[in-house]
Amino acid sequence: MDQNQNSEPSNEVEEQGEGGGRYQRGPRPFIKIVINDAKLINHKNIEFLRQFVSDSGKLRPRRQTGISASQQRQVAQAVKRARHLALLPFSRTFER
Repeated sequence: MDQNQNSEPSNEVEEQGEGGGRYQRGPRPFIKIVINDAKLINHKNIEFLRQFVSDSGKLRPRRQTGISASQQRQVAQAVKRARHLALLPFSRTFER
């Protein structure tokens, strides 16, 4: 009896498909940003750094921006410096 059960493939895994989650998410947003010169990553270059900050004020992850790990670390450091110098806001909502 055990041999028949082992020889037949289980249909449960095939029916679930990829992921097997309860709900499906849409495709993740992907923004391909090309950095030709490392000197572009500077805390004074505000317009360039705004590409890496989401609408809520969070840093975009590497999987969304498409940059390398070392460039992501440099961007994170530059954004933190710009926030500290009040060149970039910490969040997009202003509370008063």
